[in-house]
Amino acid sequence: MIYPTARAVILAGLGAPVALVIGVVIPQFWYLGLVWIVMIAALIGLDALTAKRSGQLDSEIEKPATIGVGSPFTVTSRLRFLASDGTVDRRNAPNRIELALSVDDKLDGGGGRRTEGPMIDGQAEVDQIFTPNRRGKAQIGHLWARWTGPLGLAWVQRRDHFGAEIIVTPDIGFIQDKGIQLYLRDAAYGLIAQLDRGDGTEFDSMTEFQSGMDRRTIDWKQSARHTELLAKEYRTERNNHIVFALDCGRTMCEPVAGLPRVDRAISAALLTAYVALRAGDRTSLFAFSGRPQIASPTVTGTRNFSTLQRSAAEIDYAPEESNYTLALTTLATQLHRRSLVVIFTDFADPTSAELMLRASGRLLDRHLVLFVVLRDAELTALAHDKPEDSTDVSRAVTAHALLRERAIVIARLQRMGAHVLEAGHDEIGTRLVSSYIELKRRSLL
Repeated sequence: MIYPTARAVILAGLGAPVALVIGVVIPQFWYLGLVWIVMIAALIGLDALTAKRSGQLDSEIEKPATIGVGSPFTVTSRLRFLASDGTVDRRNAPNRIELALSVDDKLDGGGGRRTEGPMIDGQAEVDQIFTPNRRGKAQIGHLWARWTGPLGLAWVQRRDHFGAEIIVTPDIGFIQDKGIQLYLRDAAYGLIAQLDRGDGTEFDSMTEFQSGMDRRTIDWKQSARHTELLAKEYRTERNNHIVFALDCGRTMCEPVAGLPRVDRAISAALLTAYVALRAGDRTSLFAFSGRPQIASPTVTGTRNFSTLQRSAAEIDYAPEESNYTLALTTLATQLHRRSLVVIFTDFADPTSAELMLRASGRLLDRHLVLFVVLRDAELTALAHDKPEDSTDVSRAVTAHALLRERAIVIARLQRMGAHVLEAGHDEIGTRLVSSYIELKRRSLL
């Protein structure tokens, strides 16, 4: 495709006043006013003929196969002009080349989808930075490249279709290092087998009763048989079942600091799952919106952590309201032993909160339930900022009412026997790991 540059249009436009003057002063020679335009058109044609042909351009892109959501990455476009024998043609190559990439809405280019770069000896390498803002399959569709001839009067443009896919997964780049740090930091709380005797519910061995030990651990039958006081030692169970139930309905798809709430929840769930797997527990994922979406297999050992990662990448964003009754009832029927159920959700309105409270009753009868809620910093700011006009007062009153309803729901959950964790998006992962370790230390599982 060939078309004039802005420079060519401006030069052609400069001939209009001259043509007007000639037409007014010497109307019999009005056609002389067209000489300038004809000359510019000829120069545009000459520039297009001497420019590199679009068929000579060879292009390719380099991009990662997978990337974590919210992690910036670079797409490198390599372009070169080829001669008929397949070698790089350096003759009359342009000094600069402009290009643009068409990407879907999962990738944010920050306004930088169109860029330019220098061309040296008929070759160019241009980097563009994108940030994935949603999980799923992101696609790079077309690459447009254009360059000018020696006079800079004509653009030559070429379009190449790539259809390259990038798998956008939950951000797990920090999980392994952060998980190991948290695991080692809390080792004294019973996560390492050599240190957890005396805590937990799983029988370990018999030992001589010492002053200060819990008298309820005395085994009177064994003490009578051996004519000395013997006590039972327990240890923390290593095969507890931890289920991470993720609400991916409409409310959880709203962004928090640039990322949807459900993505924040997935990162926190995977971090805690990694720590739990290292501690010897079993973990699984369960996602729901209007209906259950995903129920991953139960895995053990950190070598199977990738299974959870793949399942988390398949969790989709749903524009519908969450059906707590169907989801939590389905989850309860899948659990055949006492488990820790970690539910990531948000309380959108009193009606949905009431439905969630009723649906949670069956789980609380048999399982240990921990609700995880992201603190709404924007709502808190609206409630506490100093109002300047009547509109600000209305916002503050509404925000206070929503926060009060939220506090009521949390209090009712706690009275029902559930544990509730409310934290900011930047600390939800570490707070959740600490809560898991505390529940394990107290032998509540």
